[in-house]
Amino acid sequence: MARDVAVAYETVIGLEIHVQLLTASKMFCGCAVSFGAPPNTLTCPVCLGLPGALPVINRAAVELGLRAALALGCQVSPRSRFHRKNYFYPDLPKNYQISQYQYADHPPLATDGRLEIATEGGLRLVRIRRVHLEEDTGRLVHPDDPARGSLIDYNRAGVPLMEIVTEPDLRSPAEARDFLVALRRLLQFARVSTGRMEEGTLRCDANVSLRRPGGVRGTRTEVKNMNSLRAVERALAFEVARQRAVLERGGEVVQETRHWDERREVTFASRTKEEAQDYRYFPEPDLVPIVVDEAWLATVRASLPELPAARRARFMAAYGLSPYDADLLTATPATADLFEQTVARYPAPKTVANWLLGEVAAYLNEHGLELEQVPLPAERLAALLRLIDQGRLSGRMAKEVLVEMLAHDRDPAAIVEARGLAQISDDATLREVIDRVLAEHPGPVADVRAGKDKALTFLMGQVMRATQGRANPEVVHRLLRERLGRP
Repeated sequence: MARDVAVAYETVIGLEIHVQLLTASKMFCGCAVSFGAPPNTLTCPVCLGLPGALPVINRAAVELGLRAALALGCQVSPRSRFHRKNYFYPDLPKNYQISQYQYADHPPLATDGRLEIATEGGLRLVRIRRVHLEEDTGRLVHPDDPARGSLIDYNRAGVPLMEIVTEPDLRSPAEARDFLVALRRLLQFARVSTGRMEEGTLRCDANVSLRRPGGVRGTRTEVKNMNSLRAVERALAFEVARQRAVLERGGEVVQETRHWDERREVTFASRTKEEAQDYRYFPEPDLVPIVVDEAWLATVRASLPELPAARRARFMAAYGLSPYDADLLTATPATADLFEQTVARYPAPKTVANWLLGEVAAYLNEHGLELEQVPLPAERLAALLRLIDQGRLSGRMAKEVLVEMLAHDRDPAAIVEARGLAQISDDATLREVIDRVLAEHPGPVADVRAGKDKALTFLMGQVMRATQGRANPEVVHRLLRERLGRP
């Protein structure tokens, strides 16, 4: 019976994604935007909300918002404006946040978009309710010692923020994760945001509820404090299971805001869920409306780079790549760019793809790095691959050279020279080594001459060992067979 009840609920998830925009300055002042700066060093009277300080809209932030809206297929509002969202919290110095909301007479920047995502169940179209602009809040820092209280860093206060609100179209925690992956990729290719959750440039809240299939949506909770893709999926899975357990006991889900505790892997209630009227939205009196005419929109549309789906299709058509390889190569703009730049210098697309998705990706995963964080210009990767073609490096040695290239920012030819890694392909040199190996191992030599080719593998290994792996395996194989009379 419990099993029948358990499958009688459908999960309903809608996401609210906050995206920091790639601008040099803040949303309403000239303070710099920089991750990792010393606390409270990037502030001014405007972003600190001091009396008499007046905001001015950052045009670059608006254009990035428009770019994202167009990439998501949204309807851009010809005229939108900012509102004051009133609430009290230590990280909000003005006691209100300058934001936008969806009113009939005061629409947000854009509405009615969509993003198609690939899920385990196939393609799913997720509708975008709205895209709006706002300013970010400060950041609370909680020391390990509770007696020290909490600290506030206002460097983030006023950073340009774009909020993307989906319709409740997602049906599982895994789909929510898939959507975030696809959205992050789109925003990175559109050059709108870095999308780095670990730096807080992309943050996600989720509204979760359960319902009978096809029925009215149940009471929802909002889940916050999910700072990674893994955390999003795990937090939502826990919340879905918690709500199902409440309903199966005959209880009622309470509408509230819940936070994800990464250490304990649970959500916990933090406050009653607010509604729009609780924030007392009203038009921001210190800012003029944003008016987007067709000329401005056309300029922004023309500035849009090639987006992931188009680039993936082009990679398959132009370079003959499989859908799997093309998808991985377009996972980030940096990977896609490096692939094309390398192929322009070393026209072997499949080989370049194999190295990027194999050895380079393995190094990045092992060290927890992004491609942008390692010194790998296309010229060096192409040079490394040419060394293999020229017979100067074996594949195994090339992998060693690549690691040193990435770790120490060095040119492959310089590494080969300094470490004496050049592959030995000279017949005369290798014949001397082979003759010595054959003299030292008469037993395997006799086995090979008796037709037991397995012993040939042993002798090849001894030659490679004697040359410290630098011998060209193809040349060694040919010379051994010549010496042993095995054509």
